[in-house]
Amino acid sequence: MTTIDAIILETPDPAAAEAFYAAAFDLKDRVRASASQAPTSGFRGYTMSLVVGQPSTVDSLVATALAAGATTLKPAKKSFWGYGAVVQDPFGTIWKIASSSKKNTEPDTRRIDEIVLLLGVSDVAVTKQFYADQGLSVAKSYGRKYVEFATANIKLALYGRRFAAKDAGVPIDGSGSHRLVIDSDAGTFTDPDGFAWNTAVATN
Repeated sequence: MTTIDAIILETPDPAAAEAFYAAAFDLKDRVRASASQAPTSGFRGYTMSLVVGQPSTVDSLVATALAAGATTLKPAKKSFWGYGAVVQDPFGTIWKIASSSKKNTEPDTRRIDEIVLLLGVSDVAVTKQFYADQGLSVAKSYGRKYVEFATANIKLALYGRRFAAKDAGVPIDGSGSHRLVIDSDAGTFTDPDGFAWNTAVATN
């Protein structure tokens, strides 16, 4: 199974970004920041999702994100699928915080059960095949609409770009750098939509 060690989010001010991730979500080393001045505008073609156990955890994480400087794209509310919200951090990354549960069943622990990187791509089938050729195993697939891969530590999923933007609550338009690097054991390559992968360096 492919392991995604970390998501590297590029920003002109990595120290401030690291401080935000720690204060808002306590993501430790699974999401890191690195310096970049690469031009970027509009929708960057991806979202980060934090999957949690219940609505109170969604509310808690949204509250700390907003207190740390994030802005609301979609306020927290119940839906057919559960309960969730979407915020954008001060550095441009979009975060979806969601639970499949609509009711609280225990005290809030702020525990994040899963981190998901959702890539909005131009052709789901083409990108699915590209990643299969890189050795990633498909866990779920719904035609040209949605794909999940069997990855450890951080989950990778594909969605059509238009649907990814709609789900995030932003216009589809965007250009320039994704400001994203995927650190993994899959190798170093760039996918058909320009998302960069880097070979993770082993640490003791």
